[in-house]
Amino acid sequence: MQVVTDTGNAPSQDTGHYAATFAALRSTFFANKTRDISWRKQQLLALKTMLVTHEQDIHRALNQDLGKCETEAHTSETGFLLSDLKHTLKHIDSWADLRHVSTPLAAQPARSYLQPEPLGVVLTIGAWNYPVQLLLAPLIAALAAGNCAIVKPSELAPASSALMASLLPQYLDEDAVAVVEGAKEETQALLALPFDHIFYTGGEAVGKIVMSAAAKHLTPVTLELGGKSPCIVDASCRLDVTARRIVWGKWMNCGQTCIAPDYILIEKGFAEAFLAALEREITKQYGPEPLQSKDYGHIVNTRHYERLCQLIADLQCRIGGERDDGKRKLAPAVVLNPPADSTLMQEEIFGPVLPVIELENIEDSIGFIRGRAKPLALYLFSEDHVFRDKVLTQTSAGSVCVNDTMMFMTNANLPFGGVGGSGMGRYHGQYGFDTFSHLKSVMVRASKFDVAVRYAPYSRFKLWLLKKLL
Repeated sequence: MQVVTDTGNAPSQDTGHYAATFAALRSTFFANKTRDISWRKQQLLALKTMLVTHEQDIHRALNQDLGKCETEAHTSETGFLLSDLKHTLKHIDSWADLRHVSTPLAAQPARSYLQPEPLGVVLTIGAWNYPVQLLLAPLIAALAAGNCAIVKPSELAPASSALMASLLPQYLDEDAVAVVEGAKEETQALLALPFDHIFYTGGEAVGKIVMSAAAKHLTPVTLELGGKSPCIVDASCRLDVTARRIVWGKWMNCGQTCIAPDYILIEKGFAEAFLAALEREITKQYGPEPLQSKDYGHIVNTRHYERLCQLIADLQCRIGGERDDGKRKLAPAVVLNPPADSTLMQEEIFGPVLPVIELENIEDSIGFIRGRAKPLALYLFSEDHVFRDKVLTQTSAGSVCVNDTMMFMTNANLPFGGVGGSGMGRYHGQYGFDTFSHLKSVMVRASKFDVAVRYAPYSRFKLWLLKKLL
């Protein structure tokens, strides 16, 4: 494990030291070290040991960067990763095994199969909102698939970045994994290298930069982006449970979650009852003064805090919205019917502000969603199975969760990824393993028998027989 740190103000125009790191990792890959399944398991077990041994250190760093409480830090970061590791270690042998497929009659006698093989040297660029999970989850998949990797933590979560740069070299193979700390210049320098795959988690603007840089080397990319994830609340829902689950999903990590409900769509006649239930549940989970709650985090930095405050500066909050500028804390805020052309409704919020949009008819929600960019997640709270089916068949989203928020992330058998502007590619479980693998097509034919029907000179009989066989 190598660590390359360059956090100075001078742009890193000289990519020589990154190129040398890349070349060293490629040499390791070509030496076939990472193809050994036992080596892969050793790396995954080492990550598990690191997470267990240093869980409190990781939680302290997450609290420093984002104000995460211990329970939230465990469930959404270290615990999530430990579950991912357990699942991967359980299934890695079968994932890496040959995947046999049928062979047509024309090619008999033969056997056909897919042979998973690692891509080579990959780059994973982490995000600041879940700075440990979103850095290590792709790394788990990359190592399981047998790759070498460079990981780039987010500089916007400095405590977590520094901790990962300190801990990872103590546990992972220094010949196969490197950590690069830094900011924009360092990321640009890395993107200039001919990686075999790039995995980026973050916003759409930087995602376009990553994809553009990757195109110069025809490097495949996985982009986990975001967008405005809608949440439909139908009057047939169980109101108290609905409010409880929306509060949990929206205000976890102070709303700084790419799959958090971005806005609510609800019928006018049901909106007041929902708002009352939502306010009761906010108080139940975070107390009458959420800014004082030890379970409620803070905004990552001043720039993002000021952006969020500006979103509601000219709007009236129906619920909450209190501020503590010194601690960068913004209380859960609910805005009823903000203008459609407001920044709040045009951009991903990525914070603790929840717009509630009243509709004349709940079925109008389908057209509302279809008129906007495809979201990373879509939530529907309804006991009406006919309406559920309409939403599921007539809208598009990376993932859908009915009667809850974000819980699909707990199922390693479900892939996670976006569609359209919310991202491309997917991971988690075997889907992550396959993302960092090439499924090589192989056919092995017997040479003992060789029917001459496909060889020249041709005849009408050969053509007739070929038509039957193909």
